[in-house]
Amino acid sequence: MEPNESVLIKQLDSFSLHLDSGQRNHPPTAAPADSTASSMAEPKIKYDRQLRIWGEQGQAALEKVSLCLLKCGPTGAETLKNLVLGGIGSITVVDGSKVEVGDLGNNFMVDESNIGESKAKCVCMMLQELNDAVKAKFIEEYPEKLIEEKPSFFSQFTLIVATQLPEAAMIKLDRICREANVMSVFARSYGLTGLVRVSLKEHAVIESKPDHFLDDLRLNNPWPELKRFADSIDLSTHDRVAHKHIPYVVILIKMAEEWAQSHNGSFPSTREEKKAFKDLLKSKMIAFDEDNYKEAIDASFKLFAPRGITSDLRHLLDDSCAEVSSYSSDFWVMVAALKEFIVNEGGGEPPLEGSIPDMTSSTEHYVSLQKIYQAKAEADFLAVEQRVRDILNKRGSNPDSISKMAIKSFCKNARKLTVCRYRSVEEEFQAPNVPHLQNMASSFYCLLRAVDRYAANFSSFPGQFDGEMDEDISRLKTIAVGLLSEIGCNGVTLSEDLIYEMCRYGAAELHAVAAFIGGIASQEIIKLITKQFIPMRGTFIFNGIDHKSQLL
Repeated sequence: MEPNESVLIKQLDSFSLHLDSGQRNHPPTAAPADSTASSMAEPKIKYDRQLRIWGEQGQAALEKVSLCLLKCGPTGAETLKNLVLGGIGSITVVDGSKVEVGDLGNNFMVDESNIGESKAKCVCMMLQELNDAVKAKFIEEYPEKLIEEKPSFFSQFTLIVATQLPEAAMIKLDRICREANVMSVFARSYGLTGLVRVSLKEHAVIESKPDHFLDDLRLNNPWPELKRFADSIDLSTHDRVAHKHIPYVVILIKMAEEWAQSHNGSFPSTREEKKAFKDLLKSKMIAFDEDNYKEAIDASFKLFAPRGITSDLRHLLDDSCAEVSSYSSDFWVMVAALKEFIVNEGGGEPPLEGSIPDMTSSTEHYVSLQKIYQAKAEADFLAVEQRVRDILNKRGSNPDSISKMAIKSFCKNARKLTVCRYRSVEEEFQAPNVPHLQNMASSFYCLLRAVDRYAANFSSFPGQFDGEMDEDISRLKTIAVGLLSEIGCNGVTLSEDLIYEMCRYGAAELHAVAAFIGGIASQEIIKLITKQFIPMRGTFIFNGIDHKSQLL
């Protein structure tokens, strides 16, 4: 960043904070011999609960991030608080305003002693006290000025969190971030409403972690090793203990084969056939307490799943980006390798995940089954890995530039891959999701844009000053009607009560709403950084009047 006297950058380190905390006269003490080991273990203890959600790989990604917050009012402060507590790498807070009396009622990161001081400095210091492992600095400048005069400033960050920005600044910032390939998240709270919007060109998710997804057991298409194992177990054994400890995977494979032999090689497909197949399973039980057969009946739907790949995965493989070039990302290189694998070694199937669920079984059978699945998954991974190396070689890249861990994670999650693409903010503003502009959330969306236009025209927000409510309502209504006409919604009307409410809010940031919006924003930021779970695709609107939310 070029020197600029109007932009003051001040680094806050934990040492200066300790001095301010009354530790100025304490001499340094020698570290204990096991301090290195304990310092390595500390993050695992500190972040134990979140590590169970996104794992060490996700946490490592968080700790590498350089994040910039624009405006540190209650919405921005609450967003950043969640991320600082989560152990994000470094933060830069940008805000040119001073702490005022009004901030004491909605921003917990400032107090009475801070009145008149830089808001960015106060919020930054308070945030770092929450987690001294996070590097923090602040810039006393108005974000709009940086957007206009120093667009190159934003390219140094991994992600920009822009709060309370007007429409024009949002469009410009989004354009800057997209050109620099920097992720951006816009968040805003306004009275009893608010919005969150993610913006970037493309976001590839490997670990999408859907709530419900079928186990990858290949019951209707067992590979040779699995079939041999199933064939080695006799379902007609008279040993009651052995019979009730046959894994349901084996039961379903063998019974499906028996069914296919009497049904021209086909598996149950109609409702009647599926019921008949379950009855067939019940008939093989020799005791009422055979939990393994009950599990087989309950899991029989896994047998009915179609072979091959899903339509979503087929759509991904057919994407034009799967044709690799020298500019292709690691993700698309692996997609190209996956496509080749499915056609060749996979025989129409993606790599096996390699895990099996818990089931009633003897230890010997379960361990053997587990090893068979793991061995197949490893073989599939090695085949995909070789294809990745070959593709990298062909395009003149370092064949080892994609790690084994990354390829293994890709193979394990191959059936759940997701790519999110986002329209630019400018494109959305020009052509919003018109069919949905008939409900409360859509009305709030239009009015949030209308109040920005009001502020641009009259240098204040509607209802911001006493004694002008009637005139403000009339002006806001006129602007809102013009906006609706501009986006092609001539027949849509906005509630008079809602227009009045927007004026009554007077651009206030209520802490309860800001905390909720900040929570949503930080959740989406973590999804983007860890590349786990699927971020929201659209604009999230919160309706605090009815306690509802909607994605437009």
